[in-house]
Amino acid sequence: MEPSPKAPQLNPAQEAVLRQLGATPDERPVFDANLRVELKAELEVALSHLAARIPDDDVLYVGKRQLGQIMGCEDFYLADLADDFEWSIPVARGVLAHKAIELSVFWSGPKDPLTLTDETIARLEQDTRGIGHWLQGIGEADRAELRGEVNTRVGAFLETWPPLERRWRPMLEAPVRVEIAQGSIVLAGKVDLALGRAQGNTAGKVIVDLKTGRFSPTHRDDLRYYALLETIRVGTPPRRIATYYLDQGEFVPEDVSLAVLDATLARVCDAVERIVEVRYGGRPPRVQPGPSCRWCPKLDECGPGRRHLELDDELNDVAPLDLDDFDAEPLDD
Repeated sequence: MEPSPKAPQLNPAQEAVLRQLGATPDERPVFDANLRVELKAELEVALSHLAARIPDDDVLYVGKRQLGQIMGCEDFYLADLADDFEWSIPVARGVLAHKAIELSVFWSGPKDPLTLTDETIARLEQDTRGIGHWLQGIGEADRAELRGEVNTRVGAFLETWPPLERRWRPMLEAPVRVEIAQGSIVLAGKVDLALGRAQGNTAGKVIVDLKTGRFSPTHRDDLRYYALLETIRVGTPPRRIATYYLDQGEFVPEDVSLAVLDATLARVCDAVERIVEVRYGGRPPRVQPGPSCRWCPKLDECGPGRRHLELDDELNDVAPLDLDDFDAEPLDD
C-alpha cells in the first residue's frame, strides 16, 4: 500500500504505519487452495464430540474474550459468565472510540475528533437498548468525562494514522464467524480494522486491533484467532496481523504462517474443551491468578487473586491494563 500522488504530507508516525501496511510482491505468501477446508475439518473432528454435552436449546458462542478467560483463570470465566453485565464509562469509551474511528474513515466533512465523538454519541443515543439506553441516563459529569476520553482516543488515531484510501478496501468492525457441529458451537469475532485483500491464494490483507494501555500477550492471541477465522471464511489467510497501541503510536506485528494457524487451532480446541467441561460437565474450575484478577467479580473471596494483585502492585510501578483489553462489550451474536 502506497499513498496516492495527491495524498497529504504524512508525519513520521503516519509514515511508519504505512510501512507496516505495505508489502512488495515477493513478501506476499501463497497458500494452498484447500487450506480453509482442511482447517474447518480439523475443528469439526476436534470439537464435534463436545456438542452432545451442550443442551439442545443452547448454542455455545466463543469469542476472543471467552478464549482469554478460560485459558487464564477458569474460575474468572465462570464468574464473569454469571455476573450481570453493566455499562460503565471504561466499557463505553472503547465502544464509542471504535465507532467514532469507523465514522472517521467514511466521513466527508472536517475530521476533528470532537465532532466525530459527538456525532457518534448522538447516533448511538437514539437507540433505546444497550449502550443507547445507558447514554440517555448518565449525568453531565459522566458525559463530559466520556467525551474527553473518547476524543483523546480518536485524536490519537487521526494523528498517527494516514488517511485510509478507498483503494485499500478498509473494513471496520467487520464480523466473522465459523459454525461447528451444525451450529452448536459458534466461533465469532469482530475485527477492528482490515485493509487490503487476498489475490487468489496470495495473501494481502492486514488485520489490525486498536488498543490503549500496555502490551499483553493476549493481544497477539486475539489477532491469531481472527486470522484463523478469516482463513476459514475466505480461504486465504491475512498476510499480517498487528496490534496498534494508540497512546504509544506503535505497531506489534506478526506475519501469518501455517505454523501460526496450526498453533491457534490447537489453542481454540483446548479452550472450547475447557469451556464445555466447566460450564456443562461439572468439572471444578482451575484458579490461575493474573492481570484479570482486577476485574474478577469473585476477587473479594479469592485469596490467590488478592495476593497476586498485592505482589503485582509491589513489584510493578506501572498502570494497570486498560479495560479495553478485556473487550467488555457483550458478544454481539
